[in-house]
Amino acid sequence: MKFWGYRRSNGSVGVRNHVLVFPTVICASAVARVINNEMPGTIYVTHQHGCGHLGDEKEHMIRAMTGFCGNPNVAGVLLVGLGCEMLTPALLGEKLREAGQRVETITMQAMEGTADAVAKGKHLAEKLLKEAEGAQREMADVSELMVGVKCGASDTLSGLTANPATGVACDLLVTEGGTAIFTETPEMLGAEHVLVRRAANDEVRERIWGITSETESRVKAMGLDIREAEPGPGNIEGGLTTLAEKSLGAIRKGGTSDIVQVVDYAERPSQKGLVIMDGPAHDVVSVTGMIAAGAQVVVFTTGLGTPVGSPIAPVIKVSSNSSICHRWQDNIDLNAGAILDGEESLESMGERIFNEIIEVASGRLTKAEVLGHCEFAIHTIGPTV
Repeated sequence: MKFWGYRRSNGSVGVRNHVLVFPTVICASAVARVINNEMPGTIYVTHQHGCGHLGDEKEHMIRAMTGFCGNPNVAGVLLVGLGCEMLTPALLGEKLREAGQRVETITMQAMEGTADAVAKGKHLAEKLLKEAEGAQREMADVSELMVGVKCGASDTLSGLTANPATGVACDLLVTEGGTAIFTETPEMLGAEHVLVRRAANDEVRERIWGITSETESRVKAMGLDIREAEPGPGNIEGGLTTLAEKSLGAIRKGGTSDIVQVVDYAERPSQKGLVIMDGPAHDVVSVTGMIAAGAQVVVFTTGLGTPVGSPIAPVIKVSSNSSICHRWQDNIDLNAGAILDGEESLESMGERIFNEIIEVASGRLTKAEVLGHCEFAIHTIGPTV
């Protein structure tokens, strides 16, 4: 199967053609925002990071930021920094150029203050915009797609309708040679035994056991029991009773294919097929991490409703029940509640989701994009000095 995408110079294929203004440190966020406001056609993000990161925390942030900026949906990126931070435009820019990304940089401390930095940034952004205008969609094989799948604000029906239907779509994508990636390690607890049976080899099997046990150990080290803290209040209101029940429903969104690889947060898979990304269950952090890993499209299932989108990637919302679809109709793209209504089967709904992925990859806007939802977040894994 084919879709219409933007072929990049490094060989990857994007489904959107964004020029991203990205602050490398929170101190540069205001300048990035002003550049974005004064340069129509650009997008920007804001975050609290970039300074005081050490060791594994620093590498974690570099991987997430460069992965996000280097996603194929980004035609070019303007890095805006202060100059004295840990994660400078020079550092991130070098890694992005090595990956074949088009990048420009400005450092505020090398300028004559904010106004000068904004003026220089606008000039560089205009340059990137003109280059992006020259990109044209062309036919690409579905095997070049990576789709992230996520569930959030789940109810008891999520594991019965939206998640398994999304799993069918993932199976179809993998059959076509593409890649599906799912995350939320805390919501694999209680379902590890199911996942390890699907591991493609011993290395994958050991990594699944490793990331789940490490996640639970970190929580226990704080004197807490994650199996008592989950499911959350909203999940309980939606009918879920235990973490194991929630996990067994959550993992169904990955389908039934063999799991070929387990990667760290924001790490790009080296293999095609079904991949697990080790990461938290936080909705926006999960979506950001999968996009940083290379996902051009995200399918997000929900039972209670959530507006989460992304600045650079389309997020397709699939409801688990018809009630939330009707109440949140401006947010929901597809209604898997039709399965319970007798209008669809799991297989037909999965095919519908798969076809929606192809249409969105070819240019159709999602509800989240139309509404302007562009949430972005990276989690910390260590102390900031």
